[in-house]
Amino acid sequence: MKKSTLLFAIFFILSCSLPAQEVLTLEQCRHMALKQNKQIAAAARQSESARHTAASYKALFFPDFSLNGIGAYSTAGGSLTFPGGNLPVFLPDVATGITQPKGYAYFPGLDINYDVDWIYTGGITVKQPIYMGGKIRAAHKMAILGKDLSTLNEQLTETEVMVQTDKAYIGMIKAQGMKKVAESYYATLSELAKNIKSAYQHGLKPQNDVLKVQVKLNEAQMNVHKAKNALRLASMNLCHYIGKPLTTPLTVNEDLPVIDKNKLLQTESIVSRPEYQMLDKQVELNRQQVKLSRSEMLPQIGIQGNYSYLNGLNINNQKFFDDASFTALLNVSIPIFHFGERKHKINAAKAKLQQSILEQADKNELMQLELTQAANNLEEAFLECNLADTSLEQAEENRRISAEQYKLGLETLSDHLEAQTLWQQAYQTKVEAHFQLYLEWVTYQKASGTLHAPVQE
Repeated sequence: MKKSTLLFAIFFILSCSLPAQEVLTLEQCRHMALKQNKQIAAAARQSESARHTAASYKALFFPDFSLNGIGAYSTAGGSLTFPGGNLPVFLPDVATGITQPKGYAYFPGLDINYDVDWIYTGGITVKQPIYMGGKIRAAHKMAILGKDLSTLNEQLTETEVMVQTDKAYIGMIKAQGMKKVAESYYATLSELAKNIKSAYQHGLKPQNDVLKVQVKLNEAQMNVHKAKNALRLASMNLCHYIGKPLTTPLTVNEDLPVIDKNKLLQTESIVSRPEYQMLDKQVELNRQQVKLSRSEMLPQIGIQGNYSYLNGLNINNQKFFDDASFTALLNVSIPIFHFGERKHKINAAKAKLQQSILEQADKNELMQLELTQAANNLEEAFLECNLADTSLEQAEENRRISAEQYKLGLETLSDHLEAQTLWQQAYQTKVEAHFQLYLEWVTYQKASGTLHAPVQE
């Protein structure tokens, strides 16, 4: 009794230590993929960079304050002597008002001793642009457009990651379905082979029937093995997209995501697609580039104020500089002639703008064609699913009738095996059709701009 209890405890501990398979839903896989994907992380960093760039250009509208200071030390020094003597004196004439020499006066000599020592100055400078030809405004708008483009690129990356994740998730469901079909077909043939072998041993069936069933059974066993390998690869592929180790055991909900078959498909509007909005932003960005290039041919006006303090230079043991002062500066720059350099820059920017407009029209037409094709493929996928469901029902009924007739001896073994094969093929076709239907549904959502990232919890 004690031995059995010990064995049970050991088995329980080992079973608890084994990794449990996760049963994941599509929404869970999307959340994990959006959270773990490196492309999305890179796009988020690009958006963050664009936001800071836009903020830096906005700051150019406001004054720029800066502190500055300079210090210098020198051992230079010496003295200067100005000799005295009689020097002419000039005074204005009372009658004429003209300055004329009026004799000489004696001026004593002068000795000046100087010592450079330390000289330093410091202050605050304020710069404020008044009119820069529209350069700052155009640059700020370009930065805003760059921020919008990075946000749209982030949305586009999210949709692309979701499409790949959905394909991996549905591929997992397909692999599980194919494995179930292969195992069911193998189980049916195994039961049939067992019955025929028993009948052969009792002399009721020829050996040829045993060999026919055995050949089919070997094929079915190989298909089961292939289905298991396919499921393992599908699981690894899904782990790759959701950011888990490739060997993580996974199981997904076998119920396919719900598709609204009654939803009216639209093939007119593509304005919700991130690509469409990105093209609009790109055209506007090039339009602002024309304004930025044109600003170099317009006058530029700015003001600058400086309040500083200067200290230094000893003369006769007294500071010569020891005071603060304020300086104001108005700067006006008017371009005159630059040998056509700036004019060619404007023409180049205009050509780039026209190029982006033409590319926008071309890519919009391609997206319109893509949307129409996606809608057509989705409608065909709906029809294929209906036909596959009907074919499976007919194949199941045919297999049931074939089994009854075979038991009664009214049908040959070859015909019965063919009915089993037709059922297997119909089942596989159904799994494939539903798999393809969801892929076409995801493709249509992306083409119409209705595929959005789930709300992060």
